[in-house]
Amino acid sequence: MTTPAPEPEREQTASDIVGAALGGAARRAGLDPTESGATHKVVWSAIGGWRGILESVLPSLAFVVLFTIRPEPLILPLGVSVGLAAVFTLVRLVQKSPPSAAIGGLVAAAAAAALALWTGRGEDNFVPGLITNAAYGTAMLVSALIGWSLIGLAVGFLMGEGTAWRGDRRKRRAFFWLGVAWAALFFARLAVQLPLYLAGDVTALGTLKLIMGLPLFAPLIAVTWLIVRALYPRASDAEATAHS
Repeated sequence: MTTPAPEPEREQTASDIVGAALGGAARRAGLDPTESGATHKVVWSAIGGWRGILESVLPSLAFVVLFTIRPEPLILPLGVSVGLAAVFTLVRLVQKSPPSAAIGGLVAAAAAAALALWTGRGEDNFVPGLITNAAYGTAMLVSALIGWSLIGLAVGFLMGEGTAWRGDRRKRRAFFWLGVAWAALFFARLAVQLPLYLAGDVTALGTLKLIMGLPLFAPLIAVTWLIVRALYPRASDAEATAHS
C-alpha cells in the first residue's frame, strides 16, 4: 500500500498577505474580536492608554505652542518635538515594552522636521500627515468600492475565515460602510487641514490636527468594534442569548 502524497500547500494570494498584515497590526493594537473585553477597554488599548495619548499629542503640541510663541529659529520647536518623540522611544526601550508605536512616531517626527528645515517653512512639518491621510483615505475608499474592504480583510484574518466574508451579504455590506466611514475620517482631516497648510497658518493647522486626531479616532474605533462583534458573536454570547 502506497502512502498518499501530501497535498501541496495553497499559495498565498495578495488578499491573504494583506489580510495577515492588517490583522497582525490590529491584534497588536488590542483589536482582536476573538478576545473578550468591554468596548471602552478595547478603545483604550487601541489608543495605547495614557502613554499612547502622550506619545501622539505632546510632540505636535510642543511644536505648535513653541512655534506660536517664537517661530524663529525654526529648529527650536522642531528640535523639541523630535526630542520628545525620542524620549518616548527611549523610555519604551528601557522598559522593554513594545517600541513600534514610539519608533513610528519618532521616524515620522524626524522626517517631518527634516522637510521643514530643508524648506524653511513651519507648515511643511505637517506634510507627511497630509500625505498619510490622503493615502489611507484613498486605500480605504477604493478597497471598499471594489468589494475588498481593508476592514474586512483584517477581520477575516483575525476570525480565521480569510475572505469567506465576501460571500455573506450582511458582512460585505457592513465592511463596505465601515471602509467608507474610515475613508470619510481621513478625507475630512485632509479637507480641513489642506487649506490651512496652503494658507501657511501653522497654529490653526497644528491645533486642528490635534482636535481631529484621537477625539475622532477613538469613537470610530468603538463603532467598528461594536459592528464587528455583532457580526461575529462569540459562542458564549450566542448561548446566553438563546437561554435568555
